[in-house]
Amino acid sequence: MKQAYGAAGAIILAVAVGAGGYLGWSHWRAAQAPDMPAAASAPQPPASPSPPPVAAPAAEPAVRYPLAAASAAVPADPDAAVRSALAEALGDAMVRRYVVLDDFAHRVAATVDGLPASASAARWWPVMRTPERFLVEQRADGATVVAPANAARYRPFVAAVEAAGADRIVGAYRQLYPLLQAAYEALGYPGRYFNDRVVAVIDHLLETPVPSGPIAVRLPEINAAVQPTRPWVRYEFVDASLEARSAGQKCLLRMGPDNERRLKAELAAIRRLLTQGAPAR
Repeated sequence: MKQAYGAAGAIILAVAVGAGGYLGWSHWRAAQAPDMPAAASAPQPPASPSPPPVAAPAAEPAVRYPLAAASAAVPADPDAAVRSALAEALGDAMVRRYVVLDDFAHRVAATVDGLPASASAARWWPVMRTPERFLVEQRADGATVVAPANAARYRPFVAAVEAAGADRIVGAYRQLYPLLQAAYEALGYPGRYFNDRVVAVIDHLLETPVPSGPIAVRLPEINAAVQPTRPWVRYEFVDASLEARSAGQKCLLRMGPDNERRLKAELAAIRRLLTQGAPAR
């Protein structure tokens, strides 16, 4: 199993990096759009039968969770803006320890969008790999389970997120939102609102079950002459219902039940702030 803070890390960092909200995003989009040239005058054609009505193009999806505007413009120096916003929300030490700043907005947009899928490309995660390797242990009955000690690898990150708090994280999110919005649209979602996607992914992660006991895992058989040098990244859940879950939910499951509960509490608090002011549904 891949060694990274993964799902919750990506979401936490996503909401630590944006700005603008619906009004800022809309104004920024309008400012970037080229002016349409005026149509030239032309002679009127003779009257003819009216053509059949043509269906209007599909309207852009309505924004479900608009944010209060903080800035309508993409920062002139995106890298400096990201470093400043993250350092203010999370602290310099946490940024240095956990964050991959290179192409950060793209990393966050791509990772958040991919978390509900069956696999998420670790090379694009905005967080660094978890120290040490994934830990398992053998039980007396012969089963291999995720070792309780594995959870310790994630505790410093969880504690740092709790120390930062939802208010500061979401405050930074509002500062740099145009960067994330532009990165999300560049993935192939023109006209789609990134904050709506963030809220949907948070909802998806909050549905992750909390295991009642140790999770059994196994290594799949590999029929090859050359065996992998890092077999621990290939562990699968024995329970088919867990193995069928998304990449994001599996990341939370690997952290252990206590870490999962604590991070889900932070995600729920962030969600409340991201959806304040949205119309009742």
